[in-house]
Amino acid sequence: MKSTGMVLSLLAAVVLLCGCGGKEASDKPQESILESISRKSQGPRAQKGVIAVSVLTRTNPFFNTIVEHMEAEAGQHGYEILATSGEFDVAKQKDQVKDFIVRKVSAIVLCPCDSMAIAPAIKEANGAGIPVFTADIACLDKGVKVVSHVATDNYGGGRAAAQAIIEVLDGKGKVGILDYPEVESVILRTRGFDAELAEANQRPDVDIEVVARLPGGGVRDKSFKAMQDMLQAHADLDAVFAINDPSALGARAALEKAGKADQVVLVGFDGQPEGKQAIKEGKIYADPIQFPDRIGVETVRAIVEHFEGEDVPPEILIPVSLYRKEDAENDPELQ
Repeated sequence: MKSTGMVLSLLAAVVLLCGCGGKEASDKPQESILESISRKSQGPRAQKGVIAVSVLTRTNPFFNTIVEHMEAEAGQHGYEILATSGEFDVAKQKDQVKDFIVRKVSAIVLCPCDSMAIAPAIKEANGAGIPVFTADIACLDKGVKVVSHVATDNYGGGRAAAQAIIEVLDGKGKVGILDYPEVESVILRTRGFDAELAEANQRPDVDIEVVARLPGGGVRDKSFKAMQDMLQAHADLDAVFAINDPSALGARAALEKAGKADQVVLVGFDGQPEGKQAIKEGKIYADPIQFPDRIGVETVRAIVEHFEGEDVPPEILIPVSLYRKEDAENDPELQ
């Protein structure tokens, strides 16, 4: 009763203010005071729901950036982000999806640890009526329902990486690939890389051969070992396409240890701060850089549009930009 009386008193004050003021004092001020009264009487504004996220790993800054920008964008629309990580373990990621379903979250966003093996978990979410979105890495099982996939144009990025290799080798040489074939985004990168080289090799001035493909797991330590193995098998290697910056940095460490840092050129992928710094220092030749901030923002916007009943494209691709030493030297983030 006491709180009700207080609200009524405040409302009376609003009416009095409206009667005493002119036009400027009687429009927006009235609305803002009423909204303030409503907020105080109802407590904190209720969130619209929870968007649950499971990324590939939180050890890679790329995925941290996606999560951070999802959190910022979701907050603008009244949603909360519940972020977890599979840490390359699809079984762990499946358990996380089960937990999301139990919590009855509003939507699920996945960066799958395995583009095929994640399918049963997505089907469970489908059965529970929870919309699923994927970011950066897609699910390759066509039997599941994913509302929208938001990612880098990885195929185009792979082609850009091949263009950088052709450029730095002047069209001739032997190339290795540090791969991670379990995830769809990397499959697209290497597919684009191969396609660009195949087309270029039709020209008389280009003769580039891919002589080795070894899995580096997308992380430094495994890529370091894979690079060592590649050098043992191919002492005359000229260049390496590493499918992300951690792979490229692991490869660079192996090259330095073998005394071949000046012999083998590296092209990475991502544009993480460490990768950009390595480009500036001449340790990596170039990167097709991604924009994880935009992936995070566009994923949340797709979810919001879906909830508002709008048609959401099944795939939203964000183009890459080829980043070389000149770009790094003029990059304000590296100054």
